[in-house]
Amino acid sequence: MILILAGLCEVLFTYCLGNAKGVSGTEWWTWISGFAAFYVLSAVLLAKATQTLPLGTAYPVWTGIGAVGAVLVGIFIFKEPATFWRLFFLTTLIGSIIGLKALS
Repeated sequence: MILILAGLCEVLFTYCLGNAKGVSGTEWWTWISGFAAFYVLSAVLLAKATQTLPLGTAYPVWTGIGAVGAVLVGIFIFKEPATFWRLFFLTTLIGSIIGLKALS
């Protein structure tokens, strides 16, 4: 559960980074502060998860959750293209994450 929360924090820091891209001034600092907070929280939760899970499983699952989440945020929130190949490789990545988690 902690590893999933860590991955979700990674998705949130990419969301904050995406929002910081198009603004300036105080609003930029607000989004960057959110980015930094979720980045640190994500790393702390990952470190906590590695106390009970092998690092070779925890780290790829963490980055996979973040990668999948970032692609989905890009598609649904930032209106990035949902091409066949993006969705194909996203599906294979999800399968790999599930496989790694199932084996640990």
